[in-house]
Amino acid sequence: MKKLSTLGTIELNSLFLRALDLMENSNRNIFITGRAGTGKSTLLEYFRAKTKKKVVVLAPTGVAAVNVAGETIHSFFRFKPDITMEKIKRKSNKSNSKSIYHKIDAIIIDEISMVRADLLDCVDKFLRLNGKNEKIVFGGIQMIFIGDLYQLPPVVTPQEQEIFRGYYQSPYFFDAHLFSKLEMDFIELEKIYRQKDQRFIKLLNAIRNKTITLQDIAKFNEKFDPNFEIKNDDFYITLTTTNQMAKELNEIELKKIKTKLYQFQGSINGKFDLKNLPTDIELQLKVGAQVMMLNNDKQGRWVNGTMAKVADIKQHKQTGEDIIIVEKIDGNIVEVTVNTWEIFHYQYNQAIGRLETEIIGTFTQYPLKLAWAITIHKSQGKTFDRVIIDMGRGAFAHGQTYVALSRCRTLSGIILKKPLKLSHVWLDWRIVKFITNFQYQKSQIECSLDKKIDLIKEAIKNKTKLQITYLKAQDVKSKRVIMPKYVGEMEYLEKTYLGVEAHCYMRNEDRVFRVDRILEIDRVSE
Repeated sequence: MKKLSTLGTIELNSLFLRALDLMENSNRNIFITGRAGTGKSTLLEYFRAKTKKKVVVLAPTGVAAVNVAGETIHSFFRFKPDITMEKIKRKSNKSNSKSIYHKIDAIIIDEISMVRADLLDCVDKFLRLNGKNEKIVFGGIQMIFIGDLYQLPPVVTPQEQEIFRGYYQSPYFFDAHLFSKLEMDFIELEKIYRQKDQRFIKLLNAIRNKTITLQDIAKFNEKFDPNFEIKNDDFYITLTTTNQMAKELNEIELKKIKTKLYQFQGSINGKFDLKNLPTDIELQLKVGAQVMMLNNDKQGRWVNGTMAKVADIKQHKQTGEDIIIVEKIDGNIVEVTVNTWEIFHYQYNQAIGRLETEIIGTFTQYPLKLAWAITIHKSQGKTFDRVIIDMGRGAFAHGQTYVALSRCRTLSGIILKKPLKLSHVWLDWRIVKFITNFQYQKSQIECSLDKKIDLIKEAIKNKTKLQITYLKAQDVKSKRVIMPKYVGEMEYLEKTYLGVEAHCYMRNEDRVFRVDRILEIDRVSE
């Protein structure tokens, strides 16, 4: 266990260590994924704090860039909103900005699920023209993609859809044309830190993979309570599908409080787009208002997403500055002063040979916002103890229901305003196909089909057990111990495949496994 600034104590498990080793000690491209709550953001921050490489951290949206103290993809590459491949040009050798693309060791793109295929192709072309090596994908710069494809998807407007369909199989980053030339390692973080209850984790996985049954739906719907009334100190937060729903709920709750209304005016300097502000530029609060903290406190008193209530508002005796006093969900009282968020632009300082960040815009305001309600989209990456989920007219995006339900630490902390239906669970099967096929291909490279068959035949001959990691076509992965009995060609629904018949100790029954879906296989030491 290691302590890292505002992160607190983190566990460097085996997959974290493997990811960190590839990130720091290789030039290999990597896709790091994992279910909600597996520590993807923690891994990014840890690596950035420890690395000796010249690393740039980018994100697809302004809000995501602020959250990771990075820069948007468009800003870093100086792309305009309507960027296309044809508009990308080679920069002049005299251009100071060109040198940075030669000096970068690695580019991390966070929230990769929201990056469109056409944008990634533009990044590739730009780096080939202006990076280290025109003949290599991304100009020879190591690319590290972080994110969960089962959460929020890229945005393609209705006007763009028809045009997009003619050029790409899907809007997802993995359907960029460059992917046919890209070699990439795959790491899936597996340990979930947000939830501890294995039954709840199993239910969330069923939502994520759309393997959910009517029994699972019924289990969630035990939490359906349309008449649920929040008590004043319960700290429930409502997750909504739209900004308007969240705004209206917060306004209604604020009006219920009969104490004095305070207004705090924030300030913007330089370039900081209003739509990327983490909180209101004119923040309205009352004593008793429920709020959410929006930064990781340097003293470790709260993290981004901590729930609290405004306990008092007073003035500092010496400076006259307003101080907001809040009571956190754990009962601790803390003083909150203004915070400054920064928008960065990366640049290379040739004089000292170092990658630096130039602050091009700042926003100063108290690091909190009204939090009786927020959108599901803005809840991504946050953890709550008590959640009310209001799906409104239902989910309208892939992964939305999974994001909402997985924000809560426990099933007991969830209240459903509307019953969950199978129609609320959206899954884009193109994601499942990519994730599973990619892992099957990587497995074939690391352990060929012939080698797997040899290990199975050896185990049959010696009557010994094998441990396998098995990946079903629905992207459901499991580790299990088997005693193989037969391996050979089999048939199912008039299709032949190579299978192994074995006793499965996890199920305590004989089962058949497709050999090409076995990702890992090892002898079991008796």
